[in-house]
This record gives sequence, C-alpha cells and structure tokens, in this order.
Amino acid sequence: VQLLESGGGLVQPGGSLRLSCAASGFTFSTYDMSWVRQAPGKGLEWVSSIYPWGAPTYTESVKGRFIISRDNAMNTLYLQMNNLNSEDTAVYYCAQGGKGSTKRGQGTQVTVSS
Repeated sequence: VQLLESGGGLVQPGGSLRLSCAASGFTFSTYDMSWVRQAPGKGLEWVSSIYPWGAPTYTESVKGRFIISRDNAMNTLYLQMNNLNSEDTAVYYCAQGGKGSTKRGQGTQVTVSS
C-alpha cells in the first residue's frame, strides 16, 4: 500500500487548498478512504471519510467547509478545503480505510496564517 499526499502549503485565513492523495498497491475502488490530521502538539483527528461509491462523512468542525471526493479511475483521493482557519493548521494524512484506519501516507503540511 502506498499513499502519497500533495497540495499542502501556507494559506491565509479564509483561503482554500485542495489536497490530493495518489494511491497504489491495492484496489482503490473497493476501499473506504479517509483524511486525518494532526495539529501541532495534538493527537490524530479524523477529518473525513468516503465510501467506494462516494458517500462522504465529516467531522463536525469541517462540515460545510471541506469536501472529500475520489476518482476511482485515477486512484486518487481529494480534499477541497475552503474558508480555512488557524485551527485547520496540521499535517494532513490520507488513510486507507474508514475512521480509525492506521494505514496512512507521509502527510502534507497545511499552515493557515496571515
């Protein structure tokens, strides 16, 4: 299993970023996929998951701001993040499986700061 995240960076409050996760080594289209994050000095926090057929779930703090999606033909998972705030600053990881999955990529840093 290989998961490679990209798209992180520095963004101002209120800005947007789109994260991508290129997956390989397994049949991507048959797995739930998730995004989790780890803020500085804090533990891992589940952010969002998506079923193989596309139904999404979100943690309460990102509802209405983040959109998870997937392209099963391209083996790629996405996270569109809008109206970002400082509490979204974290390393974001793509994970194989649903909430609680431990199979993650190396992560991509998202920093929200003016």
